[in-house]
Amino acid sequence: MPEDKIVIGCKWVFKIKYKADGTIERYKARLVTKGYTQIEGISYLETFSLVAKMTTIKLFLSLASIYNWKLKQLDINNVFLHGELKEDVYMVAPPSLTSIQPGQVCKLKKALYGLKQASREWFATLSIFFIFAGYTQSMNDHSLFINYSERSFTTILVYVDDIILAGNDKEEIDQIKQALNKTFKIKDLGDLRYFIGLEVARNKKGIMMNKRKYALKLLKDAGL
Repeated sequence: MPEDKIVIGCKWVFKIKYKADGTIERYKARLVTKGYTQIEGISYLETFSLVAKMTTIKLFLSLASIYNWKLKQLDINNVFLHGELKEDVYMVAPPSLTSIQPGQVCKLKKALYGLKQASREWFATLSIFFIFAGYTQSMNDHSLFINYSERSFTTILVYVDDIILAGNDKEEIDQIKQALNKTFKIKDLGDLRYFIGLEVARNKKGIMMNKRKYALKLLKDAGL
């Protein structure tokens, strides 16, 4: 451990992941850092990260309904692990690791969950990917990316690790999904069903949204 640096802690977090219908999808274990022990200017500099605005989400879904666009949803696996760290960050060895020697610590090259800069570095990495893929970043909402020509229109909306794809060009949608999977590894969730607390149902008449599942979760958490 370098003398002029600080070391941050870590721990294992265990979670049950559920499908949209409430059934268990998988049991998950994740190593997270104790980011609250980080010191500004030493182990992190900037932390601000953009997420999609609610007004953009509503407009996005409205246009998809009006123009009958395809509406798909993706989830990035281990999203924060793709962010490249600019700072020197040192972490204690994970609990139960037996091969560690006295005084040894881990130097992080990639962001881990819990780091204050993790969200920012992930969004920066994803933004560069979309720009190189031929997408233009909206100046009104930087979480919105657009690719269009005379006959084709594809747009992408990002909310941390949730990505919505919409447009009239199935081939372009399939291509960008393949490129994302090759670079980051994704879960293709198919048609949009559930997004940041919004349940989305679609038929020939349009799109209906409600927050029933989210409201029930709040009631359960509050014991009401």
